[in-house]
Formats: sequence, structure tokens, C-alpha cells
Amino acid sequence: MNAPVELLPQLAPRPIPAVMLDALGARFGARCSTARAVREQHGRDESPFDVPPPDAVVYCESTEDVSFVVALANAHAVPVIAYGAGSSLEGHLLAVQGGVSLDLSCMNRVLRVDAEDLTITVQAGVTRKQLNEHIRHDGLFFPIDPGADASIGGMAATRASGTNAVRYGTMRENVLGLTVVTASGEVVRTGTRARKSSAGYDLTRLFVGSEGTLGVMTEITLELHPLPEAISAAVCSFPSIDAAVRTTIRIIQTGVPIARCELLDVHAVRAVNAHDRLGLREAPLLLMEFHGSPGGVKEQAETVQAVAAEFGGEDFDWATTPEARTRLWTARHHAYLSALQTRPGCRAVTTDTCVPISRLAECIDETVKEVDASGLPYFIVGHVGDGNFHVGYLIDPLQPQERETAERLNAQLVARALRLEGTCSGEHGIGLHKMGFLIDEAGAGGVALMQGIKRAFDPNNILNPGKIFVL
Repeated sequence: MNAPVELLPQLAPRPIPAVMLDALGARFGARCSTARAVREQHGRDESPFDVPPPDAVVYCESTEDVSFVVALANAHAVPVIAYGAGSSLEGHLLAVQGGVSLDLSCMNRVLRVDAEDLTITVQAGVTRKQLNEHIRHDGLFFPIDPGADASIGGMAATRASGTNAVRYGTMRENVLGLTVVTASGEVVRTGTRARKSSAGYDLTRLFVGSEGTLGVMTEITLELHPLPEAISAAVCSFPSIDAAVRTTIRIIQTGVPIARCELLDVHAVRAVNAHDRLGLREAPLLLMEFHGSPGGVKEQAETVQAVAAEFGGEDFDWATTPEARTRLWTARHHAYLSALQTRPGCRAVTTDTCVPISRLAECIDETVKEVDASGLPYFIVGHVGDGNFHVGYLIDPLQPQERETAERLNAQLVARALRLEGTCSGEHGIGLHKMGFLIDEAGAGGVALMQGIKRAFDPNNILNPGKIFVL
């Protein structure tokens, strides 16, 4: 594997010249800040990296604001890092060369809802919860649910997915069009509200997942979905992780259109029990959700119950009211923070592999044996319906050997996933953490092709430099 324990690229800082700071101050006034507390807030995400903060933070309110900052930064060859909700896990928003953090959280307006066409256009700072609250009275919802209340711009930048991806796909399938500010400050629009197009290169898909390295997305047009007529959620406990995973594999191979299928190992169950006072049986479990007509949901549930019984699944506990479902899914979304509280003062090194569904049991089984043998505290959660799972290694930041152990286990897990024809990142992206793994997965030629695209889009390398790969 190419990824060492020392993961941060060694890059020279590119400070902001005084003339540029003066121009930002003249344009933005109090919306441009160099206060240390503000910069530190924008220089930290949920990754285990500690990096000096950006040199300045600019709060943008429009595409024109973004265009002004980016054009100015390009003229002075100063880095610009787009900032949404700060919930990324792989160091995406860290200012490894200094520069300007471009805070888009004030760009939080819903611009257009076309209920008849099942589309919506929003500014990049709109969060997923805000979006769904805005459209729920139209009988619609946006299904991409990465857990955190992330911004839509951040979700598009990292090609996020989450709990509903097994049925509704990822951001790649649900983004129809974009307004993007390029490295020169030019505003371009990609895609349309039509559901398909054969017109030229698919620039929308190129920007989605580019982690802010090719352009700054300011407006996003999304596909919406009708709220299901009936929704039912269930928790089922299993005698082992292997039994839970093999149940998932059988469900998918049987063709059940399950909407959500989430795995929690015993450590994750204990953590959410303590945090959310759920009283779940402390054993590996699947948290599932079914969408459709009342009859369709009933048929799906009966099929899944029969499959689970074959693998020792028991204690099917149904949540049919919105309140009960919300309580379960809120606890699932709290799993990461709940696990951190089981070891006060710890930080998490979180993995993000995804494999073909037929290889999932093998991958998780070998992973569990390795981490158990290491003695490092951990938890496992996963969107196992599409082969994606996460191991969170809980490390003491004052004990370097624990970080080294976690990175070694992570490297072994990625090697296993690639051997099984999977990927080093199912949804979190590359950021700082997985640059070496990207070479293992895509090959030197593939990464070189990506670098060529980056140079063509961003000749001065100002857009989130040092992420995905180093130029």
C-alpha cells in the first residue's frame, strides 16, 4: 500500500498579501475576518488531523461574492477552501497551505421548487434537514442522508450517500445541474432540469465528487422523490455480525427494494443505548426501513423476517409511527458521537470501504478478527445494503502508537477491500487521508489523468490544494 502513517502532505504555505486582505476588507467589511477564533473554527473538521487554520475567513452571500473572492485569489495565487457545515471526516476543509476559507453557510436560500417535475434548486449552504423541512408539505423529500446535517454543497462536493443509498442512490444520481465558480472567477452552469442529456461532456458529474478542487459550487439543482405512502422501520438482533451481514446479502440478492439497511455492531449498540437510552439488545443488529404502498411494505417486511430467521435473527421490533422511527434513526445518526463518549478525550480514525455485496461478509469478518487482535477500542456501523461499512478506531491522541495501529489496520482494510474489487472510499471522499490509497485503487495512470484535469481547470492550483492528490 502507498499510504504511510504520516499522511499530511508537506506543502509550503501561501500567505495572503496585504493588498488582497485590503480588497477583501473593502468588499466584505465585517464578513471578512482574520480573528483567531473564527479562523480556528474553520480550520478543523471531524478528521484526526491538526493543521494551522486559514489566514482569513470570508462569509459569502451570493454567487457574485464567491466569484469576487476566487478571482482575487487566483490573481494572487492564494488558496481558497470552500466551507459548508464543517462535518467532513477526511480533512477536506483543512487549509494545508493557508489561504481563505470561503464560508457558504449564509448562502442558505431555497431558490426554486418545481413540485410537478420533482426538482428543487438551492444555494450551496442549505442543509439537508432544512431542505426536507421546506418541501415536506409538498409531499416530497430528498433521500440522501449522510447522517450529519451537512450542507448540500458539501454533500455534492464529496459525492455523499448514506442510509438511503441502497434504494435512492447517491448524490451522483440525484444532482441534475450546478452553478459553479471556476478558478478564474467565471460563473458556469452545468446540466438542466431534464432527467437526461447527451449534450457534450457531463460536467455536472465531473464537479460532483471533486471535493472543491475543480470549482466552487454555489447553486445545486436536485431530483426529489415523493414521500412514500407507507413507511415502516424495524430492528432485528443477530447472534453475530456475520449472521447480520449474510442476512443483508440475501435480502439484496432476493430483490427486496429495501430503503435502508444499517448494521451496528455490539460496541455501537452499547454506545447508542448509553447516549439515547434506547434499551436495545446488546448484540449486532440491523436497522431497516421499508417504503412503498401499505401492501408492498407488508410484503417486504414478511420476506425480510423470513430471511432473517434463517440466520438466527430475532426480536424483530417494529417502529411504525413517525416518532418511533425518528427516535431510532436519530440514535443511528448519533452513533459516531456516542462512540466517542465511551472513551472520553479520544478521537476517531474512521474507515470507509465499500465492496461488492457478495464479498461483504468476508471483508467484515477478516476486519473484525484483525481489530480484535489489536486490542484497540472500536465500533462498526455500515450502510451494508450497498456494501459500505465504517470502522471507527477510538484512539488516545496523546498515545502516538495508537494512531499508528489505527492507520495500519486501516491500510490492511483498504488492501482487503481492493483485493475484493471494492474501493477505499464509499462516500467520505479522499481528502487528506486517502491520497496514497487512491493510487492503489486508480493506478498511477489514473491519478495522472485526474491531475491533468485539475491543471486544466485550475492552473494556479488555488482550489482546495493538497486534497485528493498533490500537484
